[in-house]
Parts: sequence; structure tokens; C-alpha cells
Amino acid sequence: MASDGRVVGLTFGAGNDIYYASSTDFGRSFSKPVKVGTKGFLSLGRHRGPRIAIQSGHVVVSAIAGAKGRGADGDLWAWRSKDEEEGWQGPVRINDVEGSAREGLHGMAAGYGVVAAVWLDLRQKGTRLYSSVSRDGGKTWGKNTLVYESPDGHICECCHPSVAVGDGGTVYVMFRNALGGSRDMYLSVSRDGGKSFATEKLGHGTWKLNACPMDGGGLVAAGGGAQTVWRRESSIFVARPGEKEMELGPGKDASIATGLDKTDYAIWVWQGAVMLRSSRDEAAKVLAEKGDYPQLIMTGKGGLLAAWEQENGIVVQPVH
Repeated sequence: MASDGRVVGLTFGAGNDIYYASSTDFGRSFSKPVKVGTKGFLSLGRHRGPRIAIQSGHVVVSAIAGAKGRGADGDLWAWRSKDEEEGWQGPVRINDVEGSAREGLHGMAAGYGVVAAVWLDLRQKGTRLYSSVSRDGGKTWGKNTLVYESPDGHICECCHPSVAVGDGGTVYVMFRNALGGSRDMYLSVSRDGGKSFATEKLGHGTWKLNACPMDGGGLVAAGGGAQTVWRRESSIFVARPGEKEMELGPGKDASIATGLDKTDYAIWVWQGAVMLRSSRDEAAKVLAEKGDYPQLIMTGKGGLLAAWEQENGIVVQPVH
């Protein structure tokens, strides 16, 4: 989901097709989903799937798809629309090396005139993190930039990256690294609009793991910086760069949003239930008895909106 304070946009994949629905009442109701497009076999599952951003009056939807699918090929494509009733333009390919996005995991976000996309890239041996920026609402995309490559030869291969755009077009990228036998979360920051990045580890603890947990956490730009939420072992943590992490409770598949009053809200899944906790709460509460892959955004005027998969559908619920 994404919001520019006036419109909430929601995108999802079904089969090999990408769909979009919008809300003008802060998520209380949505339009009938319209088909954005298709581009072969769509990457879905375990945080794969389309992403959405709203910038310069345009809704931008991105997704990874290929002619063969199932990891044999895959490119990151972007569609955009000024008015969904007039249809969607594109797609345009974001990765400039064909097939390099075949892992199927990416993120996209917008703000301050910038749309930023990041993805796990396989143009060389070993998984690296690449990015590209659009400054015309998703119509064209800049040269691909290497965000990070691990000295151990690869970053975590199956955890999705996250991206947020903050004050002045600062680009924040979070990903799970594979370094020194640990699978910890790292944050890369670009203060020159995505041209170069500086990277640091998040949190003081570490997770010794020779496997991929397939869980990349959530990221939001807030308060002139970044706030993050992520999983280590069986627990959910929040952390700002350079600060000690705070444990929220057991769980996985977390997302985060920050309110106008600087209150942080985290959402995640534990034992099949959707959990919610704010930075003002002493404990998490159950938001839904059943759900998967929850998302959380601010909709404008302090509104908080949650969405999650439930059985064969999507549930959207205003939280306050």
C-alpha cells in the first residue's frame, strides 16, 4: 500500500496479473480492482510481488516477471498512471542488465520528487543489492547503482529489501546481510539522491545462521532519519541507526509506520495471528486472529491503515 495523504493505493498479484485499487476515504472503502498489466510469469510468494508508490501525481506500480519464471529469468518492470480510468503506461524495465532481477525480491518507495527501487541482483556471481531512481514519476529510470556487496561474496539470498525516501530525497535501504556467519540487518543511506550509499549494521546483537529466514522486515523514513523493524531468531525488534534495538515480542514478517506525533507502530505475525504494538504500548495486541504478510501505512491526518492476506483474499482495516 501507499498514500500521498489524499489517495490510498493498493496493489497485489493474482496468478500472473497485477491489480490496483484505490481509496479516497482513508481506506474505509476501495474501488473495484483494475488490471495494471502482465509481463509473463509474475514473481509471488514470501514477500515477492508488486509494490506501489505515489509521486508527482502519478501512481507507480512495480513487479518482477519473466518469460520463463520460477527463477529462470526475471526483470523489474514499472507501470504508471495519472488516472487509472485512462489506463496504465509502460511497462519500462528498471534493471539495466536483462534477467538480473530473477530472484524476484524488490522494494519501491517515493518522496520529495524521487521514486526509488531496490532489488536483489544476480548480474554477477553472488547476490548483490542494486538500486535505480526515477525523477519523473516513474516514466524513466536512471543508471543502476550498486548499493552493497558483501565481502563474503553475497548478501542474504531470499530476504526482501526495503526502501524509503526521506527529507530532501535521502534514500534509505534496508537488507539482510550475510557476513561472518551471521544474517543481520543493515541500513544503506544515500544523501545524494541515490548516487552513492554508506552502510551500517542495525542493532547490537547478531544472528548466527547458515540459512535464509526469508524475512526482510520493514522500514520507514521518519523524524529526519529512519526507523526499522525486523526479525532476529524468533523475535521482532525495532531499531534506529546507531541505537540499541528494542524487542517487541515473538513473531515474523513485520512492517512499520510512524504517525504525525512521532509514535511508531509495528505490525507482525505470531502463531498465525496479526499483532500490533505502538511505541506507547507496553505489550502487543491481537489485531486479527488469522492473517499473513501484514502491511502498515499512514494515510494522512494521522490515520493508520493495516492490510494483510487472509485465506484467498486481502483484508484492509483502519486502525485509528
